[in-house]
Amino acid sequence: MVKPLTEESLCIIEATAPVVASHINQIVPCMYDRLLAAPEIRPLFNMSHQHGNSSQHKALANALVIYATHIRTPGFLSDALERIAQKHTGLQILPEHYPYVADALLGAVSEVLGEAVTPEILAAWGEAYWFLANTLIEREEAIYTVSETQKGGWRGWRRFKIMSKVLETPEVMSFILRPTDGGPVLRHRPGQYLSFRFFPSVDEECRRNYSISSAPDGEHYRITVKREAGGQISNWLHDMTDVGTEFDVAAPAGEFFLDPAGKREVVLLSAGVGITPMISMLECFGDSDLRIVDIHATRDSQNHVMRETSRARANESHVFYEFPTEDNVTNGFLNGRVDPNWIVTVSDPSAADYFICGPVGFMQAMVHGLKAANVPEARIHYEFFGPASETIG
Repeated sequence: MVKPLTEESLCIIEATAPVVASHINQIVPCMYDRLLAAPEIRPLFNMSHQHGNSSQHKALANALVIYATHIRTPGFLSDALERIAQKHTGLQILPEHYPYVADALLGAVSEVLGEAVTPEILAAWGEAYWFLANTLIEREEAIYTVSETQKGGWRGWRRFKIMSKVLETPEVMSFILRPTDGGPVLRHRPGQYLSFRFFPSVDEECRRNYSISSAPDGEHYRITVKREAGGQISNWLHDMTDVGTEFDVAAPAGEFFLDPAGKREVVLLSAGVGITPMISMLECFGDSDLRIVDIHATRDSQNHVMRETSRARANESHVFYEFPTEDNVTNGFLNGRVDPNWIVTVSDPSAADYFICGPVGFMQAMVHGLKAANVPEARIHYEFFGPASETIG
């Protein structure tokens, strides 16, 4: 059980939160500079997200301010903490990593605020940090234990190899993965992701998350990866791996998944390669009693990933091409972009659950648009690509 903060610390955090908030855009970059200087920590981060004004930095800054603002009601952050815990277990964040973050955060606060930070203030913020850290450590241990004790499950890294590579579009490739030990694999929840530890060159370690794009079968996983311009790992996977290439994989994780219990209708909203977790959901529940409306947006037919699966498995399918041909339109493909006001005309906004995945701009438009159309927030679920701490805002 995590020890609650003392009343003295709560009062100090409340009194100093406005000052910290006003300097948060200086504190967070300073914290990252300190944190990434530690060789034990640096491989845990995607370095392409660590530029000076990154969305990851902004998201952490916002999270710290929200935490301090709601210091007496930590339950306000329960959904956010679950997302963080899931990401952490995927990336194999362990209790021994947390002191590095504490030192970096408190050191940055002291450096930026200078003499205004008394020992009492620093101690209170340290207590607040460790309350949050221990809450995450406790939850993460529970996730690790469940993953380890289920059939086909494991703790830590497990060696997998590529069994086959399938080019889905000119930019997107699927990889079929099986464990090198020949054993079964944990049956994932449709929509979850795998985390990977890659060594693309000598002494270089990188960790990434990729959604599982297949239904659970207890034998293998499939991931589907878009080649990103300048993307170190996506290009390495496309160009430098082959059948038999091995790497380390953590057990499936993520709180974004489809559980059909209590649901009558589900709307899957995706754009681009954001379709990958939706394919897992469609393969798993496409032939069930659950009504599924699949809505997908992409540039054109050449870049439409797994089009046969998405159109065949859903009860109702709508595909938007930004640049359709005449034949596309004749064959029922829609022109332009998805409008949330249109979505509620092809679904039941009073009963449907909406699952959203794709680029952040697409998801912002869908989430805000569905809320404006009076869809309850509790029935809007989303997963995003990019920095793990990105927000819909």
